[in-house]
Amino acid sequence: MEVINESAALLTNYEVYSLLTDIQNGRGQKKPNKHQQNLATITYETVKYLENTPCKLQDPDILAKFTKAVAPFKLMKAETLQLLNHRPKTAVEIQLIIEESEERLTEEQIYELLEIISTNVPGTDEVETTEMAEVEMNNEEIREDTEMEAEDDYDEDEEVEVADELIVEDKNDVQVGEEDNDDD
Repeated sequence: MEVINESAALLTNYEVYSLLTDIQNGRGQKKPNKHQQNLATITYETVKYLENTPCKLQDPDILAKFTKAVAPFKLMKAETLQLLNHRPKTAVEIQLIIEESEERLTEEQIYELLEIISTNVPGTDEVETTEMAEVEMNNEEIREDTEMEAEDDYDEDEEVEVADELIVEDKNDVQVGEEDNDDD
């Protein structure tokens, strides 16, 4: 893919992902040189983010098929782009993406649009399942760390209590020892 005129059109996440991976691999556009370190970082971070989105599973055929499928709804280009990039799953999400959706679309059309999105745009279920598993693993690790810290804090508290008892016993011993000296 080659960008001919940067301001000519909107790009889908798939097109951005494709362009940036081509740049990283040295195909098409020039790879950032050492003087463009910030550009290289931005490219890397963007590709890393997009790899965890459904756009990684899309291709030009899917984009064309989806665009034709939503054509009867007379959506603006930006709305079509957002539907493709965000892949909404509820009527509320559709209403947030499409301007004046209550006036432009019936409830039936909204659900029809959701059906078209779910059948023509692949991959979010697998991506979301993976993301949810990663989040759950991170939460489990945090819980384990918290429990271990709590146990460590408990052990420290026990040690302080034992040390306090020993100090009190030592003071009692010293006092008893002083009383013995007074008798002499």
